[in-house]
Amino acid sequence: ARALTPQTAETDAIRFLVGTQSLRYDNQIHIIDFDDENNIINKNVLLHQVGEIWHISTSPADKGVLATCYNKTSDTKVMTCAAVWRMPKELESGSHESPDDSSSNTQTLELLCHLDNTAHGNMACVMWEPMGDGRKIISLADNNILLWDLQESSAKAVLSSSAALEGKGQLKFTSGRWSPHHNCTQIATANDTTVRGWDTRSMRQIYCIENAHGQLVRDLDFNPNKQYYLASCGDDCKVKFWDTRNVTEPVKTLEEHSHWVWNVRYNHSHDQLILTGSSDSRVILSNMVSISSEPFGHMVDDDELSDQEDQHQEEKIKEPLQDSVIATYEEHEDSVYAVEWSSADPWLFASLSYDGRLVINRVPRALKYHILL
Repeated sequence: ARALTPQTAETDAIRFLVGTQSLRYDNQIHIIDFDDENNIINKNVLLHQVGEIWHISTSPADKGVLATCYNKTSDTKVMTCAAVWRMPKELESGSHESPDDSSSNTQTLELLCHLDNTAHGNMACVMWEPMGDGRKIISLADNNILLWDLQESSAKAVLSSSAALEGKGQLKFTSGRWSPHHNCTQIATANDTTVRGWDTRSMRQIYCIENAHGQLVRDLDFNPNKQYYLASCGDDCKVKFWDTRNVTEPVKTLEEHSHWVWNVRYNHSHDQLILTGSSDSRVILSNMVSISSEPFGHMVDDDELSDQEDQHQEEKIKEPLQDSVIATYEEHEDSVYAVEWSSADPWLFASLSYDGRLVINRVPRALKYHILL
């Protein structure tokens, strides 16, 4: 397995979706519900009979709707296609009841529409407009950016605009992210060693970070609280942080992994917390506080302090907190292809390795209280 996503629209229950990559069997989407109080994982399985799943993403507005990119094999070639699906009504919301035996027979996803890519090539990923009503999605296919409008309760996808990468050689997107800032009018894409920013209204390029990494760029993520900040990771084992207003140099570079870094994710609430997953089989949680929206920690109100404390506090406030690796998780025995924060609990995250192992972890309690208090 390599496809993992939180159920974005579900903000009460802790829930992740995992897509399988099996050559021999029907592929499946596993709906994973985590019962936080009892530390129990419940699982429901949905059949995804069209092929192995390479990417999965969920609607920000409708709990039941998701998109997948999957391999479709015909006699002569393999194509990566994309489609929008609806899960059965009774599975839309996260529930803590274990399915009883009678109801745990496998159900099938309902196909809402295909994102037709016959003219555009292989689909790399599908991104939903982050703050939207679930109607707008962008797919990256080979060297094309395609903006779709989902109509009639997502049963029809209309291509509303597109752009293409131009240049020498085989240009291909590897991944992309839709920025939650600037009224959701910007996306960032990765192709080869380059990161580019695009305006979705004009479909024009607005910035370009050439040679962002020494080798292929695998993943990107936007800082949810600081509008020009972007993280990237790649096959040079590095994670880099960029200010898109000045792209000549990264603001920071992390070099903690010993193999390709497949995934980088900002915490949705506390942007100093960064998760990365790599084919060195490790998940690393870092505290990048110096470039976060709270670089000086907790500011204390003047009224709370006596005079002696005052002096001492002044010095303390000016001392920025240090960036550090908080924890390295080594529960996986195979390449970690995906890491994701929960949409419902900011202190909880999941990681998925190729051998199909899903691990759920929490931010260490001491750090949680350090951030909150």
